[in-house]
Amino acid sequence: MHIMNEQDPFMPDANRIGMLTSTILLALALARLIPSTGFNLEVQFPGFLFAVPLNVTSIMGILTAGLTATGMDWLLRGHPSLSSRVTFQWWLLPTLTTFVISVPLSTLPNNRFWWVGFLLSGIFIFFVILAEYIVVDADAPYYSVSVAGLTSISYTLFFVLSIALNASGVRLFILLPALFIAALLAGLRILYLRMSGKWEIAWALGIGFVCIQLAAGLHYWPLTPVQFGLLLIGPLYGLTNLAINLDENIPARRATLEPSIVTALCWGLAIILR
Repeated sequence: MHIMNEQDPFMPDANRIGMLTSTILLALALARLIPSTGFNLEVQFPGFLFAVPLNVTSIMGILTAGLTATGMDWLLRGHPSLSSRVTFQWWLLPTLTTFVISVPLSTLPNNRFWWVGFLLSGIFIFFVILAEYIVVDADAPYYSVSVAGLTSISYTLFFVLSIALNASGVRLFILLPALFIAALLAGLRILYLRMSGKWEIAWALGIGFVCIQLAAGLHYWPLTPVQFGLLLIGPLYGLTNLAINLDENIPARRATLEPSIVTALCWGLAIILR
Protein backbone atom coordinates (compact mmCIF):
# COMPACT_ATOMS: atom_id res chain seq x y z
CA MET A 1 0.00 0.00 0.00
CA HIS A 2 2.63 2.54 1.02
CA ILE A 3 4.87 1.29 -1.76
CA MET A 4 2.16 2.11 -4.30
CA ASN A 5 1.81 5.65 -2.96
CA GLU A 6 5.62 6.18 -2.98
CA GLN A 7 5.79 5.08 -6.60
CA ASP A 8 2.86 7.23 -7.71
CA PRO A 9 1.74 10.06 -5.40
CA PHE A 10 -1.12 10.89 -7.81
CA MET A 11 -2.96 7.66 -6.96
CA PRO A 12 -5.34 7.42 -3.97
CA ASP A 13 -4.69 5.46 -0.81
CA ALA A 14 -5.66 1.87 -1.61
CA ASN A 15 -7.31 1.31 1.78
CA ARG A 16 -9.41 4.45 1.51
CA ILE A 17 -10.66 3.90 -2.04
CA GLY A 18 -11.33 0.24 -1.27
CA MET A 19 -13.28 1.10 1.86
CA LEU A 20 -15.29 3.79 0.04
CA THR A 21 -16.20 1.51 -2.86
CA SER A 22 -17.14 -1.42 -0.63
CA THR A 23 -19.26 0.84 1.61
CA ILE A 24 -21.20 2.15 -1.40
CA LEU A 25 -21.76 -1.39 -2.66
CA LEU A 26 -22.89 -2.51 0.80
CA ALA A 27 -25.45 0.31 0.85
CA LEU A 28 -26.71 -0.70 -2.61
CA ALA A 29 -27.00 -4.32 -1.49
CA LEU A 30 -28.90 -3.35 1.68
CA ALA A 31 -31.33 -1.35 -0.43
CA ARG A 32 -32.11 -4.59 -2.24
CA LEU A 33 -32.56 -6.60 0.93
CA ILE A 34 -34.82 -4.15 2.79
CA PRO A 35 -38.52 -4.64 1.91
CA SER A 36 -39.51 -1.78 -0.39
CA THR A 37 -42.72 -0.46 1.15
CA GLY A 38 -44.39 2.18 -0.98
CA PHE A 39 -45.97 5.39 0.32
CA ASN A 40 -46.92 8.83 -0.96
CA LEU A 41 -45.35 12.15 -0.05
CA GLU A 42 -48.38 14.44 -0.17
CA VAL A 43 -48.53 18.23 -0.34
CA GLN A 44 -51.89 19.98 -0.30
CA PHE A 45 -52.08 22.93 -2.70
CA PRO A 46 -55.15 25.14 -3.19
CA GLY A 47 -57.54 23.08 -5.27
CA PHE A 48 -55.50 19.89 -5.63
CA LEU A 49 -53.39 17.35 -3.77
CA PHE A 50 -49.82 16.79 -5.05
CA ALA A 51 -48.66 13.25 -4.27
CA VAL A 52 -45.19 11.88 -5.02
CA PRO A 53 -44.95 8.08 -4.86
CA LEU A 54 -41.88 6.93 -2.90
CA ASN A 55 -40.51 3.68 -1.58
CA VAL A 56 -37.65 2.53 0.59
CA THR A 57 -35.52 1.67 -2.45
CA SER A 58 -35.68 5.18 -3.90
CA ILE A 59 -34.89 6.76 -0.53
CA MET A 60 -31.95 4.37 -0.05
CA GLY A 61 -30.67 5.39 -3.50
CA ILE A 62 -30.69 9.04 -2.49
CA LEU A 63 -29.02 8.29 0.84
CA THR A 64 -26.36 6.18 -0.89
CA ALA A 65 -25.64 9.06 -3.26
CA GLY A 66 -25.17 11.31 -0.23
CA LEU A 67 -22.86 8.72 1.30
CA THR A 68 -20.79 8.80 -1.90
CA ALA A 69 -20.43 12.58 -1.73
CA THR A 70 -19.26 12.40 1.88
CA GLY A 71 -16.87 9.55 1.12
CA MET A 72 -15.35 11.38 -1.86
CA ASP A 73 -14.65 14.41 0.30
CA TRP A 74 -12.94 12.14 2.83
CA LEU A 75 -10.88 10.46 0.11
CA LEU A 76 -9.85 13.73 -1.54
CA ARG A 77 -8.57 15.19 1.74
CA GLY A 78 -5.59 12.87 1.35
CA HIS A 79 -4.60 14.26 -2.06
CA PRO A 80 -1.21 16.03 -1.88
CA SER A 81 -2.27 18.68 -4.44
CA LEU A 82 -5.67 19.55 -2.96
CA SER A 83 -4.35 22.27 -0.66
CA SER A 84 -7.26 24.30 0.76
CA ARG A 85 -9.56 23.92 -2.26
CA VAL A 86 -13.16 22.85 -1.81
CA THR A 87 -13.93 19.38 -3.10
CA PHE A 88 -17.51 19.57 -4.44
CA GLN A 89 -16.52 19.58 -8.11
CA TRP A 90 -14.85 16.16 -7.75
CA TRP A 91 -17.73 14.42 -5.99
CA LEU A 92 -20.56 15.60 -8.27
CA LEU A 93 -20.05 12.85 -10.86
CA PRO A 94 -19.46 9.98 -8.36
CA THR A 95 -22.64 11.02 -6.55
CA LEU A 96 -24.60 11.05 -9.81
CA THR A 97 -23.04 7.70 -10.74
CA THR A 98 -24.22 6.03 -7.54
CA PHE A 99 -27.75 7.40 -7.88
CA VAL A 100 -28.06 6.42 -11.55
CA ILE A 101 -26.74 2.91 -10.87
CA SER A 102 -29.25 2.43 -8.05
CA VAL A 103 -32.16 2.94 -10.46
CA PRO A 104 -31.57 -0.03 -12.83
CA LEU A 105 -30.27 -2.20 -9.97
CA SER A 106 -33.60 -1.78 -8.19
CA THR A 107 -35.50 -3.04 -11.24
CA LEU A 108 -33.38 -6.12 -12.08
CA PRO A 109 -34.85 -9.48 -11.02
CA ASN A 110 -33.35 -11.46 -8.15
CA ASN A 111 -31.21 -13.78 -10.22
CA ARG A 112 -27.76 -13.93 -11.76
CA PHE A 113 -28.48 -10.80 -13.83
CA TRP A 114 -28.67 -8.74 -10.63
CA TRP A 115 -25.33 -10.13 -9.45
CA VAL A 116 -23.72 -9.35 -12.81
CA GLY A 117 -25.14 -5.82 -12.65
CA PHE A 118 -23.96 -5.46 -9.07
CA LEU A 119 -20.41 -6.56 -9.98
CA LEU A 120 -20.26 -4.24 -12.99
CA SER A 121 -21.61 -1.40 -10.84
CA GLY A 122 -18.78 -1.86 -8.35
CA ILE A 123 -16.16 -1.76 -11.11
CA PHE A 124 -17.82 1.30 -12.65
CA ILE A 125 -18.00 3.19 -9.35
CA PHE A 126 -14.37 2.34 -8.53
CA PHE A 127 -13.05 3.76 -11.81
CA VAL A 128 -15.18 6.90 -11.54
CA ILE A 129 -13.79 7.57 -8.06
CA LEU A 130 -10.25 6.83 -9.25
CA ALA A 131 -10.55 9.11 -12.29
CA GLU A 132 -11.96 11.98 -10.24
CA TYR A 133 -9.08 11.64 -7.78
CA ILE A 134 -6.54 11.77 -10.62
CA VAL A 135 -7.98 14.91 -12.26
CA VAL A 136 -7.46 16.91 -9.06
CA ASP A 137 -3.92 17.56 -10.37
CA ALA A 138 -3.64 18.61 -14.03
CA ASP A 139 0.00 17.42 -14.01
CA ALA A 140 -0.94 13.84 -13.13
CA PRO A 141 0.40 11.25 -15.63
CA TYR A 142 -3.08 9.88 -16.39
CA TYR A 143 -4.89 13.23 -16.40
CA SER A 144 -5.87 13.25 -20.11
CA VAL A 145 -7.04 9.63 -19.99
CA SER A 146 -9.08 10.36 -16.87
CA VAL A 147 -10.72 13.42 -18.45
CA ALA A 148 -11.68 11.37 -21.52
CA GLY A 149 -13.03 8.60 -19.28
CA LEU A 150 -15.07 10.97 -17.12
CA THR A 151 -16.49 12.63 -20.22
CA SER A 152 -17.62 9.28 -21.62
CA ILE A 153 -19.00 8.22 -18.25
CA SER A 154 -21.05 11.44 -17.96
CA TYR A 155 -22.78 10.75 -21.27
CA THR A 156 -23.26 7.08 -20.40
CA LEU A 157 -24.88 7.90 -17.05
CA PHE A 158 -27.43 10.20 -18.66
CA PHE A 159 -28.17 7.57 -21.31
CA VAL A 160 -28.61 4.80 -18.74
CA LEU A 161 -30.81 6.96 -16.51
CA SER A 162 -33.02 7.91 -19.48
CA ILE A 163 -33.50 4.27 -20.38
CA ALA A 164 -34.13 3.15 -16.78
CA LEU A 165 -36.68 5.90 -16.05
CA ASN A 166 -38.55 5.28 -19.29
CA ALA A 167 -38.56 1.52 -18.72
CA SER A 168 -39.89 1.94 -15.17
CA GLY A 169 -42.79 4.06 -16.42
CA VAL A 170 -42.38 6.90 -13.93
CA ARG A 171 -44.74 9.84 -14.21
CA LEU A 172 -43.73 12.99 -16.03
CA PHE A 173 -43.37 15.16 -12.92
CA ILE A 174 -40.70 12.74 -11.65
CA LEU A 175 -39.06 12.05 -15.02
CA LEU A 176 -38.38 15.67 -15.93
CA PRO A 177 -36.64 16.81 -12.70
CA ALA A 178 -34.51 13.65 -12.64
CA LEU A 179 -33.39 14.10 -16.25
CA PHE A 180 -32.84 17.84 -15.78
CA ILE A 181 -30.54 17.30 -12.80
CA ALA A 182 -28.67 14.53 -14.63
CA ALA A 183 -28.23 16.62 -17.81
CA LEU A 184 -27.22 19.67 -15.76
CA LEU A 185 -24.58 17.82 -13.74
CA ALA A 186 -23.25 15.85 -16.73
CA GLY A 187 -23.00 18.96 -18.89
CA LEU A 188 -21.50 21.04 -16.09
CA ARG A 189 -18.81 18.46 -15.35
CA ILE A 190 -17.91 17.85 -19.00
CA LEU A 191 -17.67 21.57 -19.75
CA TYR A 192 -15.52 22.16 -16.68
CA LEU A 193 -13.11 19.39 -17.64
CA ARG A 194 -12.92 20.36 -21.31
CA MET A 195 -12.88 24.15 -20.92
CA SER A 196 -9.90 24.63 -18.60
CA GLY A 197 -11.78 24.79 -15.34
CA LYS A 198 -14.53 27.26 -16.26
CA TRP A 199 -17.98 26.81 -14.74
CA GLU A 200 -20.38 27.27 -17.66
CA ILE A 201 -23.56 27.32 -15.60
CA ALA A 202 -25.65 29.10 -18.25
CA TRP A 203 -24.71 26.53 -20.90
CA ALA A 204 -25.41 23.63 -18.51
CA LEU A 205 -28.82 25.05 -17.55
CA GLY A 206 -29.68 25.55 -21.22
CA ILE A 207 -28.63 22.00 -22.10
CA GLY A 208 -30.71 20.59 -19.26
CA PHE A 209 -33.73 22.66 -20.30
CA VAL A 210 -33.52 21.49 -23.93
CA CYS A 211 -33.23 17.85 -22.82
CA ILE A 212 -36.33 17.95 -20.63
CA GLN A 213 -38.31 19.80 -23.31
CA LEU A 214 -37.58 16.91 -25.67
CA ALA A 215 -38.25 14.36 -22.93
CA ALA A 216 -41.65 15.93 -22.19
CA GLY A 217 -42.71 15.51 -25.80
CA LEU A 218 -41.19 12.06 -26.28
CA HIS A 219 -42.73 10.77 -23.05
CA TYR A 220 -46.07 10.19 -24.77
CA TRP A 221 -44.66 8.61 -27.93
CA PRO A 222 -44.73 4.81 -28.35
CA LEU A 223 -40.94 4.46 -27.99
CA THR A 224 -38.81 1.72 -26.53
CA PRO A 225 -36.55 2.76 -23.61
CA VAL A 226 -33.44 2.55 -25.84
CA GLN A 227 -35.06 4.76 -28.48
CA PHE A 228 -35.99 7.26 -25.78
CA GLY A 229 -32.41 7.32 -24.50
CA LEU A 230 -30.90 7.74 -27.98
CA LEU A 231 -33.23 10.64 -28.82
CA LEU A 232 -32.05 12.45 -25.69
CA ILE A 233 -28.34 11.62 -25.61
CA GLY A 234 -27.86 13.06 -29.11
CA PRO A 235 -28.84 16.64 -28.15
CA LEU A 236 -26.92 16.39 -24.86
CA TYR A 237 -23.74 15.44 -26.73
CA GLY A 238 -24.36 17.92 -29.53
CA LEU A 239 -25.01 20.97 -27.35
CA THR A 240 -22.15 20.18 -24.97
CA ASN A 241 -19.65 19.85 -27.79
CA LEU A 242 -21.04 22.96 -29.50
CA ALA A 243 -20.24 24.93 -26.34
CA ILE A 244 -16.71 23.47 -26.27
CA ASN A 245 -16.10 24.24 -29.95
CA LEU A 246 -17.31 27.82 -29.60
CA ASP A 247 -15.09 28.31 -26.55
CA GLU A 248 -12.12 27.23 -28.70
CA ASN A 249 -13.05 29.99 -31.19
CA ILE A 250 -13.91 27.53 -33.94
CA PRO A 251 -16.04 29.22 -36.64
CA ALA A 252 -19.75 28.68 -36.08
CA ARG A 253 -20.28 26.54 -39.19
CA ARG A 254 -17.46 24.17 -38.29
CA ALA A 255 -18.41 24.24 -34.62
CA THR A 256 -21.89 22.90 -35.40
CA LEU A 257 -20.77 20.23 -37.88
CA GLU A 258 -19.64 17.44 -35.54
CA PRO A 259 -22.43 17.95 -32.96
CA SER A 260 -25.03 17.92 -35.75
CA ILE A 261 -23.62 14.71 -37.27
CA VAL A 262 -23.53 12.87 -33.94
CA THR A 263 -27.05 14.02 -33.03
CA ALA A 264 -28.34 12.92 -36.45
CA LEU A 265 -26.63 9.52 -36.04
CA CYS A 266 -28.27 9.00 -32.63
CA TRP A 267 -31.68 9.93 -33.99
CA GLY A 268 -31.16 7.81 -37.09
CA LEU A 269 -30.20 4.82 -34.94
CA ALA A 270 -33.33 5.37 -32.83
CA ILE A 271 -35.46 5.22 -36.00
CA ILE A 272 -33.70 2.06 -37.24
CA LEU A 273 -34.20 0.31 -33.90
CA ARG A 274 -37.92 0.87 -34.19
